[in-house]
Amino acid sequence: MIGAVLVVYNPDIALTERLLTRLYGQTGEVVIVDNSPKTNDFKKVIEHYHYIHFPENKGIAAAHNAGLIFLLQAGCEYALLLDQDSLIPTNMVFELESLFEASKKVQQSIVAIGPRIKCTFSEKNVRPRIQHDIFEYKDLVGVTQIIASGMMIDLSALDQIGLKDESLFIDGVDHEWCWRARDMGFDIAKAKNVEMVHRLGDSRSKFVGVTYKVGAPIRLYYQFRNILLLSRRPYVPTYWKARCLFFMPMRLFLNSVMQKNRRKRLGFMLKGIFDGIIGRKGSYESHWK
Repeated sequence: MIGAVLVVYNPDIALTERLLTRLYGQTGEVVIVDNSPKTNDFKKVIEHYHYIHFPENKGIAAAHNAGLIFLLQAGCEYALLLDQDSLIPTNMVFELESLFEASKKVQQSIVAIGPRIKCTFSEKNVRPRIQHDIFEYKDLVGVTQIIASGMMIDLSALDQIGLKDESLFIDGVDHEWCWRARDMGFDIAKAKNVEMVHRLGDSRSKFVGVTYKVGAPIRLYYQFRNILLLSRRPYVPTYWKARCLFFMPMRLFLNSVMQKNRRKRLGFMLKGIFDGIIGRKGSYESHWK
């Protein structure tokens, strides 16, 4: 059996209901983990689902873990992770499961498969500039990491790999799990012929002809802090460490000079750098009140 974990936070109800309409009937179980302060009801489009509410917002990693644990206890073999910014095709679950089953027949050690991502802003497929394909087998391409939304996980591997790292709270959680899995000898893959629409960031800005993502100011705290935290871990790819550390000064400049709420953004970034240097983990609120 396959289950789905949908994580939401102050969701756009119409967009979330559209996603749930696409998801309906594709999985045997649906878990909605809600990090919003107030509860949300989705019974208009889906009648049977398990609802977990974290009004204090425990972060994406804790939300994933709560859903994954529920699906394990329900006897699911695979789990599909989703968030409110995605729209899946009506056959995606079947396609990803079929690729998993095919990979097992040839004894490939794949533990997570994701679709190709089409960005809602550019309306183009997202292609990594530095990350290279590791292997290619029929309809699968081996990669270093994939994003959480759209990721189907073989739940049997969690005993060895472990759950998501809740100390990171949000940014880098998906990639860290993939890198940890690969360090243990497992593979991560993308499906060549499965595409999912997803919104990356809240908006886009340009500087000297280069387009870059713009998100909520508080996300800068987690992004800057987690870059410094993850850069200390030996299994994190060197190219990722070098790229992120190299562009940190530019991101600091762009967000503190070129964006709205400049002072607020600068404060979050500086606090993230400070906490990253001294090794603080967990939520922003647990350290800065």
